[in-house]
This record gives sequence, structure tokens and C-alpha cells, in this order.
Amino acid sequence: MRYQRSSTLFKEAQKVIPGGVNSPVRAFKSVGGTPIFIKEASGAYLHDEDGNQYIDFISSWGPLILGHSFEPVVKAVQKQAEKGTSYGIPTQLETTIADLATSMAPNIDKIRFVNSGTEACMSAVRLARGFTSREKIIKFSGCYHGHSDAFLIQAGSGAVTFGSPNSPGVTVGTAKDTLLANYNNTQSVTHLFESNPEQIAAVIVEPVAGNMGCIPPDPGFMESLRYLCDQYGALLIFDEVMTGFRLAAGGAQQVLGVDADIVTYGKVIGGGLPVGAFAARNEIMTFLAPEGPVYQAGTLSGNPLAMAAGLAMLTALDQNPEVFESLANKTAYLHDGMEKILSKQRVPFQINRFGSMLSLHFTDSPVVDFKSAAKGNNKSFNKYFHGMLKRGVYLPPSAFESYFLNDAISYKDLDVTIQAFHETIREM
Repeated sequence: MRYQRSSTLFKEAQKVIPGGVNSPVRAFKSVGGTPIFIKEASGAYLHDEDGNQYIDFISSWGPLILGHSFEPVVKAVQKQAEKGTSYGIPTQLETTIADLATSMAPNIDKIRFVNSGTEACMSAVRLARGFTSREKIIKFSGCYHGHSDAFLIQAGSGAVTFGSPNSPGVTVGTAKDTLLANYNNTQSVTHLFESNPEQIAAVIVEPVAGNMGCIPPDPGFMESLRYLCDQYGALLIFDEVMTGFRLAAGGAQQVLGVDADIVTYGKVIGGGLPVGAFAARNEIMTFLAPEGPVYQAGTLSGNPLAMAAGLAMLTALDQNPEVFESLANKTAYLHDGMEKILSKQRVPFQINRFGSMLSLHFTDSPVVDFKSAAKGNNKSFNKYFHGMLKRGVYLPPSAFESYFLNDAISYKDLDVTIQAFHETIREM
């Protein structure tokens, strides 16, 4: 692989963009080397500025479930763009996609569209605080809910990669209202509720963690959160920015059989365009302005391009529910191929998988939370990442990120990936 053009572009970007990137993990700081610059993508493949092709296993960090340049989404955007790109005024599109989204996901009556997953999670917490008249929230070490101040307390993903989980700029006053628990550890949550019995507004959690690698919930863990929230009068917020409309039509709520009080969504609800949303039952959503006292607004919320793209994506998923089984089967096929190779090479490893999410950790210990995820051998991961990259496979450039498969990936692509994996592990 040649990266001359990408290297030049990165140097140019560093002159005018902090770190040369608009989101930190893209800078390859964790894995070393120079980030590649993408020129275009289609189906399962990325094409960089140097003419290299890669099989893509991040799918724009989750939302491109049906692959890049999915034709119905592209046509919907083109058609809407001819009518105008932004109004800041209501459109029928917003109601149509809201009807569809609330019919697909369980336990939600109304939904509000915003512009990012960060904004969705921030707004969900504000709504929970307004509904309960309480101030504190519980989050989990290693779970990432965007870069809002309240969430940058031992956050996962990029914050961990850069060694600054408690970001400068977050005030002590904000931090004191965020209580930390350990993922897959009911006792740690119980202790926080017992210590703050009438102060906790909500528990916010990734129902399947994706920001410390893929970490599924232990059996009974989500049920215990539901029970504790009911017992202490707090709301349960599922951050489904990654899992919503990916694990199933009804997301993690459907797959796990656990109802959340508020659910947040990300780019999948906009067909990969910049958008987010939060949703809940009527009695909670009526607290939101203009009906209720909890203020939330956005000039470009419900942008018609994003709504058109999202409607095309959700319609395709709603009409083709077999895609979720197809994705899960492909992910299991990749998992099996990787596991066979690693077992023969006697490399310490853990592979976590849930639906179409998967991650590889170079450690002997089961990875069930942030602490165990941090035990992974980062030097091994860095060699692994670059070995796969030079063989035309693009993986998340951080050991703390989940893979996201898209259904445009064929079994032939998976065989190519497994062969690249075999060669890479053998040379490590």
C-alpha cells in the first residue's frame, strides 16, 4: 500500500485543523502512523486518495448497515436536495419518519430529532432531570455518550485512547453530579443508589457497550438496572446510538427484552447523515418544550436531507428484517475464522461479539468492563491494525472501538479478511 497522497493531505490539514482531524480517534494517535484520507466509498469498500481499496469494518461507526452509497438513500438525498437543503421550518418528512421510527422500536411514543448522538444523550439527561426533579446521574466507566461535560467522566473510546478520560474544561460542579459505576457490576450500581436514594435522576448506559470494544451485557445485568431504577424512582436511559436499528428493528430493547424509559439514537436514523434523536413514552416527552418546561431546541433539527435519508434507510430495514440475521451470521463467520487462527498461533486473545458488533482484545482475561478492556496489549493491537491495513482491511484505529459490519460485505470479502488476518497474526 502507498500512502503518499494521504500523508501530504494530513500535513496540510494539521495547519488549519487541530491535530489535522475533526474527531480525535481519526488521527491514528493510538495505533501510530499517518491516517488515510478517503476519496469515495461504495458498498463494502473504501477508496483512499492514493487509489487503495479497503474492506470497511467500521461502516461510518455503525450507521451504514446496508453499505456505502446505498442507492435508495442516495436517491432520496438527491431528490430532496433539488427541493432545498434546509428550511428551519416543519416538514411532513419529520412526521413520516417519526411515525416509522416509533412503530419499529418498542416502548416509545414520541421522538425528537437533533443533530448528533452527543446532543441526543445530553438532551435525554436534561429531560430525565426535569421529569424527576433530581440532579445526579449514574454512568459506567468506559461507556461513551458523546462529549457533553456530564459524560466526560471516565469516558470510553477516544477519551481513553488519548489518556484523558477526565477532560480539562469539565467543572467540578458538573462532575459531582455524575456518579460512576462499573459495567456488568450490579453491586456497584446498587451501592450508588443506596448512598443517594432520592437524588438520582437516571442511569445512562450503552446496552451493548461499543466504546471499550464490544462488550455485551452479562445475563441479568440490564434487568437489574431496570429493577433498581423502578425501586428508586429513576429513569433508565439506553444509549442506542450504536445499537439502535442495528441489532434489530427495535434495537437492544427488543433483543434484550428490557424496556428503557428514554432511548437515544444516532446516525442510522439519518441514513448516515449527521443526525440524532431521543425518544420516550408520552408522559415523559410531554415535559419537553414547547409542551413542558424542559427546554431543548435546534435550528437545523429535522433537517430535510437527513430526514429523507433516514426515511429511506429505516424503510429498507423495516421491509427487509432478514438483514439483521444476515449481519449476525456474517459476524459469527468472521469470529469463527479469527478464533481458529488465533488458537493455532497461541496468541492471548478474547473475541467479544453481539449481533453485528465484534472486537478483538489481546489479553488472557475475559473482557467484561473498562478495567478488563484496559488490560489488552496495545502494542499487539497496533501491529495487528497496520498489518490488516496494508492488506486492504480497514479496522477501527483504536483497541477501544467495536467493529461494525455492513450487509454489503460478502462472504468472499470475509474470506479475504480471514486470510489477511492469518497473514497478519503469523507475522506478529
